[in-house]
Amino acid sequence: MRIGLIGLGGMGRGLAKNMAKKGIDLTVTDLDPARVELAVSHGARAGDTPVQMARDCDVVMVCITTAEAVQGLALGPDGLLAAMSEGDVFVDHTTVSPEHVELMRKACEDVGVLYVEAPMTRTPAHADRGEVNILFGGEEEVMERLRPVFSTYAENIFHVGPAGHAIRLKLIHNFIAFANVAAFCEGFALAAKEGLDMTKVIGIISAAGGKSGMMDLYGELTLKRDFTPHMSLSNAQKDVRYYAEWLEQAGLPGFMAQSVHQTYALASIMGHGDEGCTAVIKAYEDLTGVEAALPDAE
Repeated sequence: MRIGLIGLGGMGRGLAKNMAKKGIDLTVTDLDPARVELAVSHGARAGDTPVQMARDCDVVMVCITTAEAVQGLALGPDGLLAAMSEGDVFVDHTTVSPEHVELMRKACEDVGVLYVEAPMTRTPAHADRGEVNILFGGEEEVMERLRPVFSTYAENIFHVGPAGHAIRLKLIHNFIAFANVAAFCEGFALAAKEGLDMTKVIGIISAAGGKSGMMDLYGELTLKRDFTPHMSLSNAQKDVRYYAEWLEQAGLPGFMAQSVHQTYALASIMGHGDEGCTAVIKAYEDLTGVEAALPDAE
C-alpha cells in the first residue's frame, strides 16, 4: 500500500519515522518544512501537496490538531476526498468529536472512500519508539487489512467496537486524564501557597490514592518547572471541549467537564496554551504569586 501521512507534529513525526524505517511506502507533508526533511531523512518521500498525495496514495492518514482542520483539508471540491479514488482509505488519527466522525464517514461513503477512525493514546515519546495505542472503531476486517501498517508504530491495536465508539472512548479517556492534571495542579498550587514541603507533597501523594498515570508522567516534571509541550495545554483544552459538547448532546449534566474545560481555557487565555498541559498550574500561580516547585528546580 502507498501511504500518505499529513501532519508531522508531536505524534505524527514518530509515526512517520517508524513507518519509513520499517519499509512502508510513505509520502509525507506538513506545514513545517523542517519536519518533512526529518521524515525524509528516515526514508519517507516529501509530498508536493496534500491533494497530490491524495491522488497518488492508497491510504491517506491525517494526524493534525482539530476536527475543524481535518474537515478543512478533506471536504469541498478542492479537498482530499475529491482527489481520492474509489476504494481508497482515509485514516483519521486526530482526536476529534463523535459528530465529526459521523460527518466524515458519510462524506467518505459518498465518494466510495473508506473512513477509518483511529485515535491514539500515549505520548510523542511512545510514538517515537513505535509504542502508541490505537483505538479502532469499525469492521475488524478493515483493522486487519491495516494492521501491517499500524504495527510499525503501535504496541497495541484495540478494536473498540463499531464506527464512532473509538472516538467516544478516547474522549472519555482524555477527559479523565486532563481532569486529573487539573486536580493535581490545583492541589500543588495550594500546597505551595500554604508553604508545604513540595518534596513531601508529591512523595506522599504518589504513595497513596492520589497516585495516577498522569501524575507519574507529569507530576514531578511540573514541580521541576518542565512544561515541554508533549501534550500542549491548548490541545488538552480542545479535547475537553469536545467531551463537554458531546456530554451535553447526550443529555447528561457536565459540571466537572465544564469546570475542567474552563480551567484550561483560563490558562490558555493567560498565555500558556503553547506549553505543556500541566502549565495549567501557572494560572493558579499567576493569581497567588507563589510558584509550585521542588527545592532544586531551576
